[in-house]
Amino acid sequence: MKIVSALVVAAAGSATAFTAPQVSSRTSSTALAECVGKDEVLKTPNTLEFGQIWDPLGLASIGSDETVAWFRHAEIKHGRVAMAAFVGWWAVAAGLRFPGELAFGTTFASLPSKGLEAWDAVPGWGKAQLLMLAGLIEFHDEIFFKTRGTHYLKGGTPGKNMVPGLYDPFGLSKNKSEEKKARLRDVEIKNGRLAMIGFMGLYAAAMIPGSVPLQPAP
Repeated sequence: MKIVSALVVAAAGSATAFTAPQVSSRTSSTALAECVGKDEVLKTPNTLEFGQIWDPLGLASIGSDETVAWFRHAEIKHGRVAMAAFVGWWAVAAGLRFPGELAFGTTFASLPSKGLEAWDAVPGWGKAQLLMLAGLIEFHDEIFFKTRGTHYLKGGTPGKNMVPGLYDPFGLSKNKSEEKKARLRDVEIKNGRLAMIGFMGLYAAAMIPGSVPLQPAP
């Protein structure tokens, strides 16, 4: 097993990460009246890099307001996973290790410095635990949307995490203005997009040597 397949799917699905052409904000016949309109979702973040909204496949124009809200929610989550994966790959390659054992008989210090080789060295049950943890976070995120806020398909903010203590456990954003929070969300989206591209570059270079120009072997 080479790498968490979910990460690959996440990055592959990031074609919609660059949003879509401006389209009318008509509400579909099956749309929830409370859902944020697609125009509202697609107007952020800014388009300084390309000068216009970039979605060559037109994926965001094929669905309803709920579809685009779901796309944005998924994009933000994939970006967060990719940022963690990119930093993790870099940390392993740089020789950083936790003390102690990863599993019985397997120390963190014994892990190889190459990303895919380090992943291969993780015991099967360790991989399963990581996937189960991700599933539990996703499951409880949907549950807590009902008790701690407004669901992103019913007018809430796409990408907002509702699992207690998982995001901003120290309350650093507590006293920030709504304008500041909106800007930080836009920054997160752009950083997540770069991380998805960066991680796929690392993965491609590791799987197919020489496939990524100017990038040393991971």
